[in-house]
Amino acid sequence: MIIETQGLTREFKRRAKGLSRTTLTAVDHLDLQVQRGESVGYIGANGAGKSTTIKMLVGILVPTAGSVRTCGLDPLTQRKDLARRVGVVFGQRSQLWWDLPVGESFSILAAIHRIPDEAARRRRDELIEQLDMAEFLDTPVRQLSLGQRMRAEVAAALLHCPELVILDEPTIGLDVLSKQRLRDFLIAERAEHGTTLLLTTHDMGDIERLCDRVLVVDHGRLAYDGTLAGLSAQVGAQRVLVLDLADAGPDLIDIPGATHLGSEADGMRQQLAFDPSATTAAALLAEVGKRAEVRDLAIEEPDIEDVVRRIYLSRR
Repeated sequence: MIIETQGLTREFKRRAKGLSRTTLTAVDHLDLQVQRGESVGYIGANGAGKSTTIKMLVGILVPTAGSVRTCGLDPLTQRKDLARRVGVVFGQRSQLWWDLPVGESFSILAAIHRIPDEAARRRRDELIEQLDMAEFLDTPVRQLSLGQRMRAEVAAALLHCPELVILDEPTIGLDVLSKQRLRDFLIAERAEHGTTLLLTTHDMGDIERLCDRVLVVDHGRLAYDGTLAGLSAQVGAQRVLVLDLADAGPDLIDIPGATHLGSEADGMRQQLAFDPSATTAAALLAEVGKRAEVRDLAIEEPDIEDVVRRIYLSRR
């Protein structure tokens, strides 16, 4: 077991008006288990307790109650040993040196992790090639684009070949190409090194492409543990097929397995919602093709905030 918590709880004291104090429970008797080699999405609304959980997993915060083991270690008493076995990327915080070139940051991190020179060079070269970083290796971090910086952040977290990688909003603000490049790299890294991945994100595409399993946290408690397909089925989440047709025409209201959501430009653009567990975009496209010529299409994923909101409502 690479992550195991039992009754994990974290409370914060805050001062209310006057002299009274109130207690905020950010994580509430949380039981988690993540097997070695798994890729798990850890999702929830803002303030649900995700970042607090991560900070307890790596020893930054002390639990109020309960127990936690990460990579078989106690994050508090064995924090230095744990740092050698875990890599963490926070989308809003950098572990790189802002005024130094990316390559120098990697050299410093290799020294901090006490990686032998030859092993550090091989690993650095591997990451530079896989994440396509050669062109900006000599550029100061402060001059990088967001996409370049996130690739460098991921490389920095993986430089010491950690058993567990924790990614907190790694694709936030990235363009489509940068997101796909990062996702492809993480998939390849898992396949080659058996890395365990714990991912928090508001991007359903990240969850769908990277995760085998989804954990939904609600006010510090586990609300769902299962597959993404099971989560979507439980809350009735749907994808939306957006079609650009060659000519104006009537609404496509009778396509089997789809619900017509709306039309624009006299029917030249139409939106069809469908349940991915019941049908596919290809099947819908074949039906539409019998009635109209399709010039372009796009598939919109379920909004993760909406999925989480429905989970919360189902528990009320």
